[in-house]
Amino acid sequence: MTFKTLDDADLSGKRALVRVDFNVPMQDGAVSDDTRLRAALPTIEKLRAGGAKVILLAHFDRPKGKRVPEMSLRPVVGPLAALIGAPVAFADDCAGDAARAAVAAMKDGDVLLLENVRFEAGEEKNDPEFAKALAANGDLYVNDAFSAAHRAHASTEGLARVLPAYAGEQMRRELEALELALGKPQRPVMGIVGGAKVSTKLDLLNNLVGKLQFLAIGGGMANTFRYAQGYDIGASLCEKDMADTAREILQKAEAAGCKMILPTDAVVARELSPGAVSRVAPLAGGAIDADEKIFDVGPDTLREILAAMGEAKTLIWNGPLGVFEVQPFDKATVEAAQEAARRAASGALVAVAGGGDTVAALNAAGATGDFTFVSTAGGAFLEWMEGKELPGVAALSS
Repeated sequence: MTFKTLDDADLSGKRALVRVDFNVPMQDGAVSDDTRLRAALPTIEKLRAGGAKVILLAHFDRPKGKRVPEMSLRPVVGPLAALIGAPVAFADDCAGDAARAAVAAMKDGDVLLLENVRFEAGEEKNDPEFAKALAANGDLYVNDAFSAAHRAHASTEGLARVLPAYAGEQMRRELEALELALGKPQRPVMGIVGGAKVSTKLDLLNNLVGKLQFLAIGGGMANTFRYAQGYDIGASLCEKDMADTAREILQKAEAAGCKMILPTDAVVARELSPGAVSRVAPLAGGAIDADEKIFDVGPDTLREILAAMGEAKTLIWNGPLGVFEVQPFDKATVEAAQEAARRAASGALVAVAGGGDTVAALNAAGATGDFTFVSTAGGAFLEWMEGKELPGVAALSS
């Protein structure tokens, strides 16, 4: 994929319309987590240093084309200004008179945040006329919101067809990391996929088995695979109606030369609670009682996962191996994450991870900082891993 970055742009005196992800957690009308604001800082700072006027476009929540006061982006202004260390102006609309006046008042290096683009019905419809109205306030377009790149909206896709388009710094880092993981990876490539249900990750599994050398399955979805193979899984979470599909995925993996790593043993308990009485049980031989549930992969399975990781040059991770939020069922996820982080830090492994639960699990393991890249993009990350074209990315590369 080829796309222009800010290194390719003449920024001096230019009005840069920048799509960012400021869909931040709020509590009592105030920003409660500024992670996404911080993610935009390298792009904002690079534009300011280049002498551009920085005009920020973002959405918040789902107002569905109507003005909803509690979904205004105004509460973002103070925290963003504090992070930048400079004033941030605010316009009460994104393409109307207020936006035009605010842009006209800007000097080079100034930062302006426009009101929630989803207040306008044309945003989610990707209305070309609305995209042109947004573009009237800019000389160039910068997309720095990979997390919204799977949406073909006016501010994520339409604008790239009206103005010269560039990838922002966060977008560039995300695309480069994903290219390392799946586009042109160092082989062998290993995947770890967890989660509750096979049905929610069908596209992901079908895409990965054709591209990976190892694929470890954990979480509740592993129970469905083992049930499909005739194992007794007690009272564990299982999608029994997906058994045929699970067998098809296993056959596809075998045909493609992808080694599937499924649990041979598990940590089981009768209830899911911190410090619950648990034991390790093999999956073979009916060793799991009818009222027991699987909450983590066992030590033999973990050793097999770590052995495959030792052979791999690239790792892609989406989803925990067990119920990592509740001890002692976090053990496999934590130990696998720490080993991946150690290998990545030593340069032996390119380790890329993404998805909400995955990020939380890596944070809990203290492993996030040593991974090659950890994506917070959620749905966009998953769709990329599924092999789907992301409209916001495609528009940058066209």
